[in-house]
Amino acid sequence: MSAPLLRVDGLKVGFRGAAPALDGISFDLGAGETLALVGESGSGKSVTALSILGLLPPAAIILGGRILFDDVDLVSGGEAAVAPLRGRAISMVFQNPRRALDPLRRVGDAIGDVVGVHAGRRLTRAARAARVQDLLTAVGIPDPLRRARAFPHELSGGMCQRVMIAIALAGNPRLLIADEPTTGLDVTTQAVILDLIGDLAEARGMATILITHDLAVAAERAHRILVMRRGRVVEQAPTAQLFQAPADPYTRALIRATPGPDSRIGDLVR
Repeated sequence: MSAPLLRVDGLKVGFRGAAPALDGISFDLGAGETLALVGESGSGKSVTALSILGLLPPAAIILGGRILFDDVDLVSGGEAAVAPLRGRAISMVFQNPRRALDPLRRVGDAIGDVVGVHAGRRLTRAARAARVQDLLTAVGIPDPLRRARAFPHELSGGMCQRVMIAIALAGNPRLLIADEPTTGLDVTTQAVILDLIGDLAEARGMATILITHDLAVAAERAHRILVMRRGRVVEQAPTAQLFQAPADPYTRALIRATPGPDSRIGDLVR
């Protein structure tokens, strides 16, 4: 059996003067697999993602455990181990694209900046512009030449999130972390964005960590689901198994609290 692409083993993260944000969580993620992290606000989902990317705030500290990517320990290796992977082998789509994008910078330039960082001086201006157009096309933005000249406020929320996905893809990642990628979007646009992420992951063979509070989204999009509560893993299982036979009372409560669980979720996992 091949080693997982990502292994999180007994990870503990604390904030000064507060209870542990993560208390010994463990999970594996295989190449091309989608894992959903599910739980209420404050359960540790986003802290898990930031830990993998080495982007924890200054007040946070990793107290123990390992994060192995391709068998390289990103905890013991520190910034020297994480920096070459961040935005390249491991990339992230954040919750609020309007906050993440510079309002004074055209979106094509924002994507081009990231393309340039990954390519270094090897890329000419024309080649960089062509790469930006390719990325905008890949995420389904029509008329990419015109859209590249737009500022974020001139685009819809869904278009801004597509731009953020294009930025995340610029380094050809093997692992994409999507942290509540549909926050603030209408229901139709949410489905379009989630379809886009799923299609791109399948086409590129990317592993995906999907962070969501919506169990129906997890049921439809993930191969496996990990349920978190107060910084701990409550339960993890293949998607159909978790919904058909949840082992933990908290998981059962979450399923009961989901609108229309019997029809909506049941249909999705059959």
